[in-house]
Amino acid sequence: FSENIKMIVSDFDGIFTDNSVYILNENTRLKKLSFKDLMGVAIAVRNNIKVGIISGEKSAEIDYVAEKFALEDIHQGIRNKLPVLLEIQEKYGFKDEEILYIGDDINDIDCLNHVKYAITVEDANYKVKHLPHIQITKAPAGCGAFREIVDNMLELKVQE
Repeated sequence: FSENIKMIVSDFDGIFTDNSVYILNENTRLKKLSFKDLMGVAIAVRNNIKVGIISGEKSAEIDYVAEKFALEDIHQGIRNKLPVLLEIQEKYGFKDEEILYIGDDINDIDCLNHVKYAITVEDANYKVKHLPHIQITKAPAGCGAFREIVDNMLELKVQE
């Protein structure tokens, strides 16, 4: 990590969720979120670290997080994520080392390879876990992994 990180861009399912979908009927799907991770977003925002989400899926849970924390950079239903990451980077004029990317599956690999700081979760796809510069959280997906990353970032800022 570095104190130069100005933004965290994250996938959603498999980071904020445990990749489970609860289907109540054909019109209702639910995903479980951890309050640890929601607090992680709140702490990041409070410490002037921007938070963005690039998700391959569209979901009410992403809308909830975006609305709750007034997040601007929310992109849903995105298959090819790197062009969106590049747009966000250009929007703010951030360098590669000023963005931390969190992803867990093969559609995140291009983004993870683009940034200097790349993080995944323990239960990520094996191809992601074997990227040469990847860091892996102790907390599993949907159980505080995002919060762990934010806490570690802020702990390092205090030490520097």
